[in-house]
Amino acid sequence: MNADLERLIRLQRAETDLRRVEGELSEVPRRRADLDAALAAEKARLEAARQELAGGQKARRQHEGELQDLEAKRSRLKGQLMEVKTNKEYTAMLHEIEAVERDIRAREDQILSEMERGETLAVEVKREEDLYRQAEERHRTQGRALDERARALGEQAGRLGAERDAVAATVPPGVLELFHRVARLRGGVAVAAAQDGMCQVCHVKLRPQMYVDLKRNEEIMQCPACNRILYYEPAPPVVAAEP
Repeated sequence: MNADLERLIRLQRAETDLRRVEGELSEVPRRRADLDAALAAEKARLEAARQELAGGQKARRQHEGELQDLEAKRSRLKGQLMEVKTNKEYTAMLHEIEAVERDIRAREDQILSEMERGETLAVEVKREEDLYRQAEERHRTQGRALDERARALGEQAGRLGAERDAVAATVPPGVLELFHRVARLRGGVAVAAAQDGMCQVCHVKLRPQMYVDLKRNEEIMQCPACNRILYYEPAPPVVAAEP
């Protein structure tokens, strides 16, 4: 095989591996943001449950305060009942006391309803607290794994970058410039295999004579369609299925 072509194949493989690793590494911040967002969503659910419980407790205290005021009013009215002078005033006072007692019963019903609701909400808060603790543990575990993955990818990218630079240093300047020019135009892929008479990247059929010459891998040839540098690579053997 042509020595420069062999170097270009190695360079492309190193470049492709490096791009893959760098792509995975660039995903780390997004994945970390996803972890943070998931934990924040769990915390928001917990805070919402706590606020709802606190709101119910506040409403119950308010009803209890109003109940005390109504009971005090009823006591005051009953005390005044003995001081009225006429039947008309007495009847009116009784009606007012009945109205206050209706309000007292209504407040007592509201307090009972809030107490029952509070018991349900307390259970919900406890459940959300358990879920949040589990989410925190997942966040820590997955965060550590993500940190370790980022560290490993960073080391791998460093090794691949050094390997790519070492190979590139062995490629003649003119050939290297061709590689970079094609790579810029073709999404980083400047070298492609040819099999079955076609470029394996753009899948355009090659002229028969060109394919015959290409199979010798003795010179640098470019795909007439995509301009990628081509090399011949035999198709893998077909393994017959056992009867």
